[in-house]
Amino acid sequence: MLDVRRLSLLSDLDRLGTIAAVATARAYTPSAVSQQLAALEREAGAVLLERSGRRVTFTAAGRVLVRQTAAVLAALEEAESELAATRSGTAGEIRIGAFPTAMRTVLPPALVTLGRDHPALELSVSELDPAAVPPALRDRRLDVGLLHDYDVAPAVTGPALESVALLDETVHLAVPPHAAFGSLADTRDAPWILGSPGTLCHEVALRVCQGAGFEPRARHHIDDFDAVLALVAAGQGVALIPQLALPSKPPVRLIPAPTRRRTRIGYRRGAAAHPAVRAVVAALQTSAQQLMGRGLRGRSER
Repeated sequence: MLDVRRLSLLSDLDRLGTIAAVATARAYTPSAVSQQLAALEREAGAVLLERSGRRVTFTAAGRVLVRQTAAVLAALEEAESELAATRSGTAGEIRIGAFPTAMRTVLPPALVTLGRDHPALELSVSELDPAAVPPALRDRRLDVGLLHDYDVAPAVTGPALESVALLDETVHLAVPPHAAFGSLADTRDAPWILGSPGTLCHEVALRVCQGAGFEPRARHHIDDFDAVLALVAAGQGVALIPQLALPSKPPVRLIPAPTRRRTRIGYRRGAAAHPAVRAVVAALQTSAQQLMGRGLRGRSER
């Protein structure tokens, strides 16, 4: 019989690439990971990995088992969801991860709804960069997480996760109030305020500008949208701002940018029917619909 925990390590190795990375993610030693994978090979009766120094690659048998592991883990998740549905009421701990703008807008009303309608739920919220949500879901550190991507930088979450749509936003080019810029192309020689290198916001700004035929000239690297807006208003540069991050009366002038930001609710494959996950998804979708109705849609279409 194949051990599920060892199968999970094999799946981690496929995703992370090295035994050292798996050990870091799992808080194990590399030696312990190697021993568990060797035990899995004995259980499978086949060589799963080829080792060359510190590097490992999957054999044909290893690839087969990696593909099947995704289905096994999803089936176990589905079984847990169906068992939870047999219990009376929606109860237990549910861990939610969200990015900062969603924490300030979509999430609070959803938490109020969940507390009112499902008082036996133990809600736990963590603020995470969207890039950190998929691994946190896969590692079972989160049960539900808000993900986002852009049409110029689509996300790939892998077969272990699934998601449903939540929001689709306009992205704006924010420029100083009295600047003469009329389009993205006009900012070719302007200073830019970008996200930190390595973040999705940074990558999206690069791709949007490259699509307009230029490389943005970075003056500042800021990740907090409130700070970005303050610097743009002070004439320190221009920046891309998603609609959800804008106050009702922005201190800057806004020009529609040629991209959109899409937010989705993610969870492990097989968990969609879990009562707690269903409740969180419904509360978030209701909150997003109310937010759109209060003016997000109208502002984003100007």
